[in-house]
Amino acid sequence: MNDFMVNDPSLETQWRSIILFGKNSATYKFAFARSLLELVDNERNIITLDELSEPFSRYIMEHLEKSDKQGTSSSSDFLDACRKRMRNEIDKTKLLQVTKSKGFNNVVDAFQVVGNGIIPRPFYEKDYSGSSKRLIITDELLKLKELTQYENLDSEADGRWRLVETAWNLNVPPSILEVQYDENDEELFIETKIMKRENITSSRQALNGYQKGECFYCCNDISIVSGSEKLCHVDHFLPHRNKRAHLPANINGIWNLVLACFDCNSVKSSQIPHLDFLYRLMKRNEFYISSKHPLSETIQNQTGGTRGDRKSFLSEHYNIANITSPWSPSDSSPCSF
Repeated sequence: MNDFMVNDPSLETQWRSIILFGKNSATYKFAFARSLLELVDNERNIITLDELSEPFSRYIMEHLEKSDKQGTSSSSDFLDACRKRMRNEIDKTKLLQVTKSKGFNNVVDAFQVVGNGIIPRPFYEKDYSGSSKRLIITDELLKLKELTQYENLDSEADGRWRLVETAWNLNVPPSILEVQYDENDEELFIETKIMKRENITSSRQALNGYQKGECFYCCNDISIVSGSEKLCHVDHFLPHRNKRAHLPANINGIWNLVLACFDCNSVKSSQIPHLDFLYRLMKRNEFYISSKHPLSETIQNQTGGTRGDRKSFLSEHYNIANITSPWSPSDSSPCSF
């Protein structure tokens, strides 16, 4: 996490550090994040737990429909209430009551904690002093809404959520866990023990946060929102056409996938990036290692269990690519990752 934020205290990076590197004992932080983003769209300075309860429980139920396990605890009154509501055993009013009293017990305090402390510029302050429990929204969250990367944050949170819950629900041993990439659908997926395919999330949603919303090569802003003029492309850092030369390594592995803007993806094509970009790839992959479940396990299984092993793996395959004229973009912006 420290490497992710070093020399980059931007609001987008602080938000992403919460989503990517905060502790995951339950998926509540993802529902909480998406609820904050939804409600702050209304330019609110104060948000009560009553107001948070509706989107918070709604997002949780949407994910319960796909993956029943949303936490590591053996029981949860809040999750049980969501399940009962989905079976029409309780009404919405009862669900919101339980959500307010049980759903926010830990997430409000823990959400902004990354590593050993609260992020430098918190997005809200907790105020439970009066009769109505509420959050005081800081200028930082309102400023975040005005930034270019804001449009990506909801999708990134949902993508990270899908990765975490999929690993929990499949109960796959870390030693054999491998997130795979479908080139046609640009989806990440896992194959279960019975060889059943489990789609997880869009590769763009899963990868964008680790690149801080920037093209891997030119570092200009990219988008993962369909229809955006800046919609990014999934690129193989080392060209896919040489996949046989890299066997038994999987050139479609997460370790070799990056997001690029349209111009860089088009011009680079099957060329080999300059050596400087290999070091950037190493750094980007280490962000995965620091982010638990399940990209961390996948990268380690694909490239090595230690930092030294992973560095040697990437160097070996870079050399296999047989670079004669390495490629670099003609123009680039300062990179924050």
